[in-house]
Amino acid sequence: MSIALNIKDNGYAFALGAAIIWSGFILVSRLGGTSDLNAFDVIAIRYLSCSLIVLPFWWFKFRFNLFNVKLITCSLVGGLGFALFTFHGFQLASAAQAAILLPGLMPIFILIFAVWINKERPSINKLLGITVITLGVSALLIPIYLSQSSISLGQIYLILGGLCWSVFSVLVKRWGITPWQATVSLAVITCLIYLPFYIAFAPKQISLELWQDIAIQGIYQGFLATIVQMLFYVRAVQLIGPSSVGSVMAIVPLVSGVAAIFFFDEPLSITLISALLLVSLGSLLVHSQFNLKRIKHAIR
Repeated sequence: MSIALNIKDNGYAFALGAAIIWSGFILVSRLGGTSDLNAFDVIAIRYLSCSLIVLPFWWFKFRFNLFNVKLITCSLVGGLGFALFTFHGFQLASAAQAAILLPGLMPIFILIFAVWINKERPSINKLLGITVITLGVSALLIPIYLSQSSISLGQIYLILGGLCWSVFSVLVKRWGITPWQATVSLAVITCLIYLPFYIAFAPKQISLELWQDIAIQGIYQGFLATIVQMLFYVRAVQLIGPSSVGSVMAIVPLVSGVAAIFFFDEPLSITLISALLLVSLGSLLVHSQFNLKRIKHAIR
């Protein structure tokens, strides 16, 4: 009994670690967006640093065929597409908005593509959670649209970034790609495709004078947000299951959104807090394990 409890406690500890790192990813990415580095610089730092870390392990210990059509496809969508849209979004939109749009829209997009591509049948709790998330996202976007007559370019980039990651998530499940394959291919294939373009054509603001910004992005983006977060997440799923892990990950919008208000002095409003709470509640419902039939039976 005590061993089972310890395993469960360890599982929740890994899940909490993954959630904290993902929350930090939003804050550090926004920090990169407000620094002298541009989005192209941050993308190059992220995938180059991650590639340098994982390549020796892939080459000497856990090698597999990298140049597989499925892995290349996933890397183009979840690596290159996600990075180009998301990091440009972080330059133009606030971290609090990113905390709502990225974790908030991903479950909606994933559900749509899972039904369309994988022919999955969503459960009642997923449909209810998606409805609550939609209300949260609407609470953010509708007032902005009414006041500005349009959604900002930064918000559009973040929405497209969430769309790319959702397609990637569904394809990974459909094609049975392992976390290690996903981590290595995202880093290395994206790096091989992106770096020549970055060196030859992309506008660059990177310099040795910005070594602190480069170090922060390299350590967090290339190591913590990719490798460590992935290992924590997968280990948590193994110990307590995906639904329990998803319930812990539901804190990401609220933690990162509230932290952004203090770290970046972003404006606080009732609308923003309402959106963060609704998205967090919706994410919790999406990954919850409640059963409607059991609830009806308990009422009777």
